[in-house]
Amino acid sequence: MEDHYYRLLAQRYLDGKLADDELEVFIHLLNEGKMESYLKEAINTETGITEQDEISIKKTTTIRYLNNQWLKYAAAIIVLLGVSAALYLNRTPQKQQMASALKHDALPGGNKAVLILANGDSISLDEASNGQIARQGNAKVSKVQNGLIAYASGKDTTTKITRNTINTPRGGQYNVKLADGSMVWLNSASSITFPTLFNGDTREVKITGEAYFEVAKNAAKPFLVQCGGQTVRVLGTHFNINAYDDEPGIRTTLLEGSIRLSTGSQSRLLVPGQQAVVRGDAIAMEGKPNLTAVTAWKDGLFVFDDTDLPQLMRQISRWYDVKIVYNGKPGDYAFVGEINRNTRLTSVLKILEASGVKFKIENKQLIIQP
Repeated sequence: MEDHYYRLLAQRYLDGKLADDELEVFIHLLNEGKMESYLKEAINTETGITEQDEISIKKTTTIRYLNNQWLKYAAAIIVLLGVSAALYLNRTPQKQQMASALKHDALPGGNKAVLILANGDSISLDEASNGQIARQGNAKVSKVQNGLIAYASGKDTTTKITRNTINTPRGGQYNVKLADGSMVWLNSASSITFPTLFNGDTREVKITGEAYFEVAKNAAKPFLVQCGGQTVRVLGTHFNINAYDDEPGIRTTLLEGSIRLSTGSQSRLLVPGQQAVVRGDAIAMEGKPNLTAVTAWKDGLFVFDDTDLPQLMRQISRWYDVKIVYNGKPGDYAFVGEINRNTRLTSVLKILEASGVKFKIENKQLIIQP
């Protein structure tokens, strides 16, 4: 779904047919590093540019002998050469118009996070360049691409263990590849604290908010996730933990492998397709969860499956960084459907208003009139 949407945006950009809201989303995705390949693909399709020509374009900083037919490609090439898309906004009154419009709208979140090193120094990951960004003991920390950092350890495992933390803000998300090869996706308003090397008998991390794990198998070193009074113990598996403070319980959902979930007084073994909810020390098994809906956030989607209005609004609030205000009691609604997370908030609300709920955005507040 994302591929089709991105290709459509790229083509409409080249054709000069983007509406104001589409242009704003296009620029946002461009700055997130998500549009470059689709823009190049659209140019190649229309012009027959070869791979060799693409390399030439990247290395060329001047474009000569332009005619009207090639002006749109020149603009696209300038974007690919790394000129900030904000340049286009600064040259027109549209920037002020958009700033005014955002008082009654909100852009989607993106790849934003802060890395806190062992000595307390912090690095803004969305502003850091690709390549090595730090060294923590015997571990090299690299930004692989926009939205992903990776830890690589040397052969010496006797180095003193140090811990790092990654925090995502509201409206942020980020991925990290840990030193053992495990992958972790962080949703908005979330964090993970982890050792830069796994040289003990276990691999222990701590999270807040929401995270999806694909744990590298290592039978000799169990992987432990500490979260809000519960511990998840795994050897190698895929699972999601939703532990936001404003949610009614910590939801742990298993997609692959097996995990043991423990609290102070209870313990349960989960098999694929099961979901457990922890409230206090009590562990309750939920009915068969919609696994697509549980993990949709990491795939760039909102998926609603009989989702009530407060739960839906909590997701919206975190991703768009808006405060939810109810004028009256939330109505008895159940939402079903799928929406791309790269959509502007007003576009999302237009879809939701089909249910009869009325919305209004005023200066980062989403006012709901059920």
